[in-house]
Amino acid sequence: MTGVEQRVGLATIVREWGRIGCLGFGGPPVHIAMLRELCVERRRWIDAETFEDAIAACNLMPGPSSTQLAIFCAHRVGGLAGTVVGGLAFIVPGLVLILALAALFLGGPPAWVQGAGAGAGAAVAAVAVSAGAQLVPASYARAHHAARVRWIIYAFAGGAAAATVGAWLVLVLIACGLLEVALRRGVSGTAAAALHAWPLGLPVLAAVTTGGVGALCWTALKVGALSYGGGFVIIPLMQSDAVDVYHWMTNAEFLNAVALGQVTPGPVVHTVAVVGYAAAGLGGGLLAAAVAFAPSFLIVLIGGERFERVRTNTFARGFLDGAGPAAIGAILGSAIPLALALAHPWQAGVLALAAIGLFVARRGVVTVLLGAGAIGAVAVLLGAPV
Repeated sequence: MTGVEQRVGLATIVREWGRIGCLGFGGPPVHIAMLRELCVERRRWIDAETFEDAIAACNLMPGPSSTQLAIFCAHRVGGLAGTVVGGLAFIVPGLVLILALAALFLGGPPAWVQGAGAGAGAAVAAVAVSAGAQLVPASYARAHHAARVRWIIYAFAGGAAAATVGAWLVLVLIACGLLEVALRRGVSGTAAAALHAWPLGLPVLAAVTTGGVGALCWTALKVGALSYGGGFVIIPLMQSDAVDVYHWMTNAEFLNAVALGQVTPGPVVHTVAVVGYAAAGLGGGLLAAAVAFAPSFLIVLIGGERFERVRTNTFARGFLDGAGPAAIGAILGSAIPLALALAHPWQAGVLALAAIGLFVARRGVVTVLLGAGAIGAVAVLLGAPV
């Protein structure tokens, strides 16, 4: 990838990346399109080949890909200072909005607000299926013919884990990645690397079993560092911790958090801030967001100009070819506990309407969630339970 001769002023980076952070409704496809329009087409700060290489590299890395792309583009045009300023400008607007909405939805809201949350939450299972289904064709096509049976096995393992043992999903993702590396490079070398890395996990396990801040940081770290396959894989990574293990939220509140992450601008990973808010108030929300987004900043700051090398790194390619399908399966599998979390029959009707809107009418996610929220608000005002 080629470099950029002239640096862009920080004020310009704040304005342009902040605009995308404020208007980027619709998730990664919208963010990528807006970044390309800005950096390649309108301002010509980055050439098209460099931008496409950056997309490919970010898609191979764990974590929220569109956030990493936004930070990478800011790095290329603004250096170290641009990396920090551009990343924050992209992230902060949606973070402020989602924390404000978290305070509204989690702080004893009026009945119609509860209904809007219950309606939007009811549609989340359909959104999960839609998000996972969109990732399947390209991921499956990238697998070589000889590896496609393994692709199916990894996807099934991820889906089964998300549907049944959500708290241990992260281990399934890692296991699928290491298994694929082992099959490509020989089991002994991969096993040795895993054994050397194992002691590093012991302090983490000791910290998270006690709950509190350590548990919140571990949950947020999983979101930011292990969300292979796109932002929506954070849902099964978070649900078990937030609802079942640490009881920070009820199932209904978690569904609200997912819906808020979809309808606010910026990255879907903002959902983790709602979980943090439920666990420890405003400070918890800010801490969870900081931990979740830190890996994206570190990857760009440390990797910088060497992003493209990931595409030819044998270990990284093999690991992600195993973990990626498992993550896609996890996204699809997460629809099962999300649907089972619905508390009232009328929400099942909203879920069915959402599925029709997404798969038959081909409406966008934001439109479907806002419509589901409106139905929920009206239903509660007419006497439906919530």
